[in-house]
Amino acid sequence: MSARYSRLARTGTAPEVLLRRELHRRGRRFRVHARIDGLPRRRVDIAFTRWKVCVLVDGCFWHSCPEHGVLPRTNREWWEWKLARTRERDLDTDERLRALGWSVVRVWEHMAAGEAADLVEDALLLKLNSAQRHEGDGPDRS
Repeated sequence: MSARYSRLARTGTAPEVLLRRELHRRGRRFRVHARIDGLPRRRVDIAFTRWKVCVLVDGCFWHSCPEHGVLPRTNREWWEWKLARTRERDLDTDERLRALGWSVVRVWEHMAAGEAADLVEDALLLKLNSAQRHEGDGPDRS
């Protein structure tokens, strides 16, 4: 089983590449498969380090998509455990990233690249607007 898992793509999957191309087409620059300080043994698919926005592209099977996630019939009990652990790790990752000041955007592999890029753009705009508001919080010098 582990030999089979070792051959699975962990980065550069088709949905991830399509999203990266769309973001790049829109003029966005980012880091790919980035390590985040304070988040040991985990990486994010796309990181906008200046704005602390990260994107994770979740596969429908491995992350139990409510629309497309299918539980295998054979060895069902083990798969229930395995997929539940993945969901728990996803929640833990999100909590850790937020505690480190990052915004987390999760998109499903079945989403169109444009739709996923819109979600990322929304998160970046929120960070930008928040940063601009805080710049004006200094002492009033009038």
